Amino acid sequence: MARLFLFIIYWRIRISLPVRAPAKFGIGVEEILEEIVHLIPPPQGQVDAPLQALIFDSYFDPYRGVVVFIRVRNGEIRTGMKVKFMATGVEHVVEQVGILTPDEVVRTSGVLSCGEVGFIKAGIKSLHDAPVGDTITGCDNPTQSPLKGYKPAKSMVFCGLYPADSSVLFENLRSALEKLSLNDSSISFQPESSSVLGKGFRVGFLGMLHMEVVKERLKIEYELELLTSAPSVVYKFRNLKGEYFMESNPSKIPNDARHFEEPYVKLDIVCPDQYNGTILDLCQNHRASLEDMRYVSKGRILLKFLIPLAEVLTNFYDQVKSRTRGFGSMDYEFHSYRSSDLVKLDIAVAGDVVEGLSCVVHRDQAYSKGKEIIEKLKKYIPRHQFKVVLQAMISAKVIASDFIQPLRKDVLAKCYGGDVSRKKKLLERQKEGKEKLRQLGKVRLSPEAFAAVVAQKF
Repeated sequence: MARLFLFIIYWRIRISLPVRAPAKFGIGVEEILEEIVHLIPPPQGQVDAPLQALIFDSYFDPYRGVVVFIRVRNGEIRTGMKVKFMATGVEHVVEQVGILTPDEVVRTSGVLSCGEVGFIKAGIKSLHDAPVGDTITGCDNPTQSPLKGYKPAKSMVFCGLYPADSSVLFENLRSALEKLSLNDSSISFQPESSSVLGKGFRVGFLGMLHMEVVKERLKIEYELELLTSAPSVVYKFRNLKGEYFMESNPSKIPNDARHFEEPYVKLDIVCPDQYNGTILDLCQNHRASLEDMRYVSKGRILLKFLIPLAEVLTNFYDQVKSRTRGFGSMDYEFHSYRSSDLVKLDIAVAGDVVEGLSCVVHRDQAYSKGKEIIEKLKKYIPRHQFKVVLQAMISAKVIASDFIQPLRKDVLAKCYGGDVSRKKKLLERQKEGKEKLRQLGKVRLSPEAFAAVVAQKF
């Protein structure tokens, strides 16, 4: 009993004492590896059980196909073995197995056993056939249930990508997105057409960071200058017949849409406690509700909110950094869909609705949002021969309006004296001509004006 007591005391002291290993000089690396062996428990599993291997990463090799990184939980995987990916149901024959040292080293024995981490190559042509989090099992002796924790990647943020330069072909953008999807299976995209920006793609991302990374890769790796529409989320809505639909493109939501539901996220903000008030004010202005607040350390506080995902997509993170002088950080994850008093806001230019400017906003923010867009359009749309009317509408009901004054031509410049009726006749003829132009004339919104209003150039 005394020996057991001393052994427990020894291990408690050993666990509590950190290893002195300054990373700058590489000292103590061997000690760290020894502590890992002694303190971390060995992997659990059974070698004679059916194969269960967890996919934790993968990449596309243009010569060998998809290389899948796995951890074998139960059983073993061998070269020549026929395996099944449980989430997708596809079957492949294992061509190579190996380990990381950190380079890829092929196992001469051709076996990865229970508890080992390594890679397999099976001639897989698409990353969608081997999603991260899936379970691999044997076809001859399959397991009954996959490993827990797998969730298929689901796009939460959507935006339109369009070539900024007319010299960049639509097919070049398609090719770049297809190549990116080989190494990132979470990207989803489908072609769409805009009356303002031309042909492009509606692309889905996991979140805002994922969207920024993809756009930077398109710019750096494929040298594409792109215009991106404002990011949006997937809304649920019901029409007059009571049928439910889901749509990420606001311009495709019908005017009879009712009972909107939008995704909410759990938002965590960590900041110095002196900025508590300004963060609460910021989140309140973005329709967030406070769920919890507690100190995580001396002088630092954790704030938990429930907030609509659409409110986080704009410049919310920049505002958090600005209000906390750069000392704040935030993280969020999907929570659920909730009902909200949302409306579809349409923008009409000279009587024609511009589909690229449609958006879904909260009813209380509809007027201010519509007024903001109209003021920007008034600034960037050039004057025409007729008066251009700008309108913000909800279900064909105008809530905000403004107009751009027409260009004026002095038709009386050549009239030197004479009867006043002659001047009135010329003015009436000019008035009739402008009215005809207003009825027949069309205002084309240029890509530059569209980019200035809602898009961003990368």
